[in-house]
Amino acid sequence: MQSGISATQELLDAFNGLVSSSDQRAVLAGIEYERLIPVNTIPLRSTRFEDDLAQLQDHLSPTQATYVLLKTHPDAADGYAAVTFVPNAAPVRQKMLFASTRLTLVRELGLERFRQQVFATEKEELTAEGWRKHEAHVGLDAPLTEEESGLKSVKDAEAAESIGTSVRRGHVSGKMDIKTGDGVLEALGSLNEDGCKGTLVQLKYQLPQEVLTLDSSTDGVEPSGVAASIDSAEPRYSFYSVPSSTSEKPEILFIYTCPSGSKIKERMVYATGKSWVRIVAERDAGIAVSRSLEATEPSELTADQLGGSGGQSAAADDGVASKPASSAGFARPKRPGRR
Repeated sequence: MQSGISATQELLDAFNGLVSSSDQRAVLAGIEYERLIPVNTIPLRSTRFEDDLAQLQDHLSPTQATYVLLKTHPDAADGYAAVTFVPNAAPVRQKMLFASTRLTLVRELGLERFRQQVFATEKEELTAEGWRKHEAHVGLDAPLTEEESGLKSVKDAEAAESIGTSVRRGHVSGKMDIKTGDGVLEALGSLNEDGCKGTLVQLKYQLPQEVLTLDSSTDGVEPSGVAASIDSAEPRYSFYSVPSSTSEKPEILFIYTCPSGSKIKERMVYATGKSWVRIVAERDAGIAVSRSLEATEPSELTADQLGGSGGQSAAADDGVASKPASSAGFARPKRPGRR
């Protein structure tokens, strides 16, 4: 999900100043008139960057999203962290705009500069104690040398760009894979069985661990009953099999729903992970998704949209082409967050 916003020369100059100076700790950036602009700079006062985090508190608003470009390791070429601070009380449009622009930000400033990208919703997460908790979480992964970490960040970010989204794992969006729980791949694989059974498989994230788990797998679901079967309180990734007019194997639909009442962290995790979930399903479960649908509320999904290939024309999502069909197209459901 990309916003089309780009960095101004002023922001590029401000970040270059952060890189070249020995007396700056951070640059704060924002979005104004559809452009990424510098907002403020934070001086370097301590040799330990965690001690300088206290300076951020007066510059973070409980209702305003902000990007924080932190110098965490002054002597390293990739010694920077890009923090996306999106408070829960920020306007919904602002939340989605900042989330969809964060990959653009690091790409235009230089992917190789950032060894990690952090997402935060509370000011307490950007304190010395909050950062220690973040580091402890990251420390659960296998350790890499500084050079390996830098190269991996570049490769992962480039891979994220190639599928049109950055995928978060924990606070860090440099992990291009998803952990799956018991039964997930088996349930997805059952969608390939000959003789369509109208199977609906719903997947959800177990938070905060961000493990993709099996919520339910139900056979015999009619297209008219799909909307009522999908959870209406939390986001879901759903896979639904419908009869195919060209093959004995069923046609498989990928459905992403994100109810308006979902928590902001749920929205961010699910929105940035949806493309990779589909890729994992096709790669690891051996299924072929023919169409993708998105809706805010499950109730927006109609039986006509969920019918087989003979019922309507295909919709595409995330730049992935879908199978053509002969009859007239349908109105695509609204994206999450758009009312």
